[in-house]
Amino acid sequence: MRVAFLISGSGTTMGAIIHACNTGRLLGVTPALVIANRECGGLQRAIDMGMSPDDVCIISPKNFPNPELFGEAIIHECNKHNIEFVGQYGWLSKTPDNVIERFKNNIINQHPGPLDPGGNGDFGGFGMYGLRVHAARLYFVRETGRDFWTEATAHRVTNNFDEGAVVGAAALEIFPDDTPEAMQERLLPLEHALQIEMLADFRAGLVKDKKRDHPLITKEERGILDECKARAIKDYPNG
Repeated sequence: MRVAFLISGSGTTMGAIIHACNTGRLLGVTPALVIANRECGGLQRAIDMGMSPDDVCIISPKNFPNPELFGEAIIHECNKHNIEFVGQYGWLSKTPDNVIERFKNNIINQHPGPLDPGGNGDFGGFGMYGLRVHAARLYFVRETGRDFWTEATAHRVTNNFDEGAVVGAAALEIFPDDTPEAMQERLLPLEHALQIEMLADFRAGLVKDKKRDHPLITKEERGILDECKARAIKDYPNG
């Protein structure tokens, strides 16, 4: 299964996946292409880990007049590399509709917080990335006094941020004296392991959509959630 990595930052998850492929932990998966939407450390990381410079590139939405042409450029590069699967690992751009359609059922996104697709309220959506997610979750559990845990998530990519079906998750306990930074540090290895597991499952055809037995957020907590997310964005303006 030839995989394209879409990245925007340091590429730590991408690096963990490439390492798993190089060491035989992840069989039947080939890291074939890295696309960044801007200059970032993940580009050099990919090359340092053995990716050819010809398989690493920048495609920025700023260079295109509309999302469709941005998507066509991504699809063109994927077609050149015979890509079969796309993983978004720290990718901050909104993925164009034509890319999602081209890789329907074979494109996933990494998210660092609990999701509950279907409009029930969760820790995803526009502006929810990086430390903002950890902060919003921490503020919420402290405010409500329940569910002192968070989780890394893998979900299908759809037309809106973080609304696709969840296909995998890995839980982490939240401690009384936790900070968003500490949560991020402890969760990252679980994120890496989860995304590696997801690629193995997609390769083997074992992936199933997951649904929660109970809503993550109650109707009475929607206002609290909105306040926590707004506070997180204010406290972490750079994500």
